[in-house]
Amino acid sequence: MAAERSTADILDAAVHVRAAARSATTGATGVDGVLAALSEVMAYDHASLARWDPLRGRHTTLAGNYPDDATAYIETRLHHDPVFPVLRGPDRGGLWLKDVPRRLLAASPGFQEVLSPLGIEDGVAQCLFAADGRYVGMLNVSTRAPLRATDPARAVVTLLTEALSAAVDPRACPPPEEVAAAPGPARGARRPGGLSPRELQVLAELTAGRTNREIAERLYITPRTVGTHIEHILAKLDLPNRAAAAARAAAWGIAPSNGQEPPRAGDFPPPG
Repeated sequence: MAAERSTADILDAAVHVRAAARSATTGATGVDGVLAALSEVMAYDHASLARWDPLRGRHTTLAGNYPDDATAYIETRLHHDPVFPVLRGPDRGGLWLKDVPRRLLAASPGFQEVLSPLGIEDGVAQCLFAADGRYVGMLNVSTRAPLRATDPARAVVTLLTEALSAAVDPRACPPPEEVAAAPGPARGARRPGGLSPRELQVLAELTAGRTNREIAERLYITPRTVGTHIEHILAKLDLPNRAAAAARAAAWGIAPSNGQEPPRAGDFPPPG
């Protein structure tokens, strides 16, 4: 059994989460780094950070490691789950699985169809709000090992809400052109639009007018995965369709490479 961490250790790990969230907010690193840092606060089996898209009426996963069916539920069905109104209630500091009334769990498709088959025993769902009150997304963390009721991680996750909210709020992130034009040594190491390396690779393929199947064959992934990446690209860049994404990529000077290595931010000139 792993040694129990002290409160000081968990608070120190929380500082790293805040730093990762600030880095993601500026576009210097991706949101995946926030979840990696969060694993030091609370050891988890699955976690995700999702952004709420009010135009599409759904969540978009920015980073996470849930299975595909669980990710799809978070993105398209969770906001209809009977538990969701409780999550978004006033003064709610995160809803821990062990605190959810059994009658509510019995009525929740998210628990019955998604979490229970994964063997999840504990975890937290935390709605994230911007300082102006806008709902911007949510954190989901799940573990197969139950936490102690007095585990300091329970309080620390709540204290991190402001930083996590900024990391998923599109209004808190600078436009890609500002990121690319930022002075100093960090320039060129930042990813345009906060896109992941694989999303940049898919975006580059869009400039050639390729179909999902053609992109999948070139990148050795499935057409469904390509479609998911394109959805995330559109949400992160706040664009209506793939044609607009291709136009944005062309404006940034992004083009598909001859090989299959993901493009790097430093490969692209700043947009003119």
